Amino acid sequence: MKRIIYYLFIILLISITLISIIFIYKELKQNKEYENTFKELSQIIENDNENNEDLEEKINLTKLYNLNNDFVGWIRIEDTNINYPVMQSKNNPNYYLKKDFYKKNSSYGTPYISEQCDINKSENLIIYGHHILGNKMFGELENYKSKEFYNNHSVIKFSTLEETHMYQIFAVFKTVVYNNSGFRYYDYIELENNQAYTEFINKCNELSLYQTNKEPIYKDKLITLSTCEYSNKNGRLVIVAYEL
Repeated sequence: MKRIIYYLFIILLISITLISIIFIYKELKQNKEYENTFKELSQIIENDNENNEDLEEKINLTKLYNLNNDFVGWIRIEDTNINYPVMQSKNNPNYYLKKDFYKKNSSYGTPYISEQCDINKSENLIIYGHHILGNKMFGELENYKSKEFYNNHSVIKFSTLEETHMYQIFAVFKTVVYNNSGFRYYDYIELENNQAYTEFINKCNELSLYQTNKEPIYKDKLITLSTCEYSNKNGRLVIVAYEL
């Protein structure tokens, strides 16, 4: 009986080891695929012609749109890993939460805009991205908890098929979702009057982890980046910026 238990224990250990190896292999493979995909896409939009930068960028973004019509723009923050395509699937919300640019299954997903946003008209564009360790995807946003990091990375570049926009970050805050105590920042998309706009800005400033001494004025277009934050259950880390 003892021998049977011993052999069963050995088999269990071998099984656990094999499962662990398979899991690690899959993680490494997916990480490699993630890096290759975004490297390939970033190479498509790289611009070596400084004299025709806007024209070349527009042409290159159109190439990405032709590869996937859900592509709506490219987000970049200098000297960070945030350099990604941004998608939108209005008829299938959160589709890119688990899909890469080519619509293949991926735990990394791809940054995407809320289905409620109009890329050209909405006052506030809300972009979601996974918090992946190693500063991958929107995991880099974790660094904005430090004001020193903010001071050196306070501008977001967002290019659409039509034009390029620069945004100044003015608030960095934590909140929770699926909870009445949280701030429903994702509801503030169409800020059609001064009262709604001011209410949103004031709440962002109230929750901000530090003061930036930057302040948008009514009618300034906004962009909001959202990712998971793990100090609270269903936590979110939110970065809000206004157009320069």
